[in-house]
Amino acid sequence: MKKPIKKIVKKKFKPISTKGIKTYSIKTRKSKVEIGDLAGLPEKGGSFSGFLDSLPNILAAQNLKAVIAEIVRAHQNGKTVVLGMGAHVIKVGLAPLVIDLMRRGVISAVAMNGAGIVHDFELAYLGSTSEDVDKEICSGNFGMAEETGRLINGAIKKGVKARLGLGESVGEMIEKSRYPFKDLSILAAGVRYGVPITVHVAIGTDIVHIHPSMDGEATGKTSLHDFKVFSSVVSTLEEGVFINLGSAVIIPEILLKALTLTRNLGHKVGKITTVNMDFIQHYRPSTNVVRRPTMNGGRGYSLTGHHEIMFPLLYAGIIEGLE
Repeated sequence: MKKPIKKIVKKKFKPISTKGIKTYSIKTRKSKVEIGDLAGLPEKGGSFSGFLDSLPNILAAQNLKAVIAEIVRAHQNGKTVVLGMGAHVIKVGLAPLVIDLMRRGVISAVAMNGAGIVHDFELAYLGSTSEDVDKEICSGNFGMAEETGRLINGAIKKGVKARLGLGESVGEMIEKSRYPFKDLSILAAGVRYGVPITVHVAIGTDIVHIHPSMDGEATGKTSLHDFKVFSSVVSTLEEGVFINLGSAVIIPEILLKALTLTRNLGHKVGKITTVNMDFIQHYRPSTNVVRRPTMNGGRGYSLTGHHEIMFPLLYAGIIEGLE
């Protein structure tokens, strides 16, 4: 037997009365934006520092100024400043800026993924890089540049015999070469200026891994060496700065592992300034770069925008701050 359907009584709502609401004077309220925070008008032909000062002291503009100040402070106090980067940084033309900050001693170390050495080498060797993947993948020619695979893998094999890391192995090869554009190589600049460049490889992700000259043992051993060097760098990050520029997975993951390794060994790495710069804020950088490393001190920043615009702004601000 079916149960009878219970009749639903619809509720009736009247407009709420605002009579008796409590107010306060706006003069007693704390506000987030004041007239001193507003943008100024930059002068035509003015300096970059003038332009920077004209930016509103609000949200991302405020964070950009704060990050610049933290990097300048860290450098002037002899603290470690690390640049972690994806390969896209090289592809959009930022190598000269990175190299200049290395030359000035602002950047203490650089960490990159495996694709970084491909574009770095090709720029030094040929003066061009970044093939058309969409065009070449259908024919099976993607990643098959003979010189790139042979010379990079050869440098890694030679480096493992000399007990070098992966970054230093390729950097030595480029620096000692007669490549016409080697001054544009971040890896070679690391050798030239004594700045450690560590390379963190995920096997199978880079075009040099599909070449017959690929040596998995040599690649793994030199990349592990670089992780240990990177961890040594991370152990000195107290009151320093770590920048992740465009790496969505590899660099955020190795930073987290290096942090737990060094803290486990008793190194004081608590008060850190971390920065994630990318045109999309992904989960791992937001978590493993901005939030987790700074839970015991320091502060994390997220700067969103295209590398080819944001990093030159950061660079110019640093140069102005140093002078």
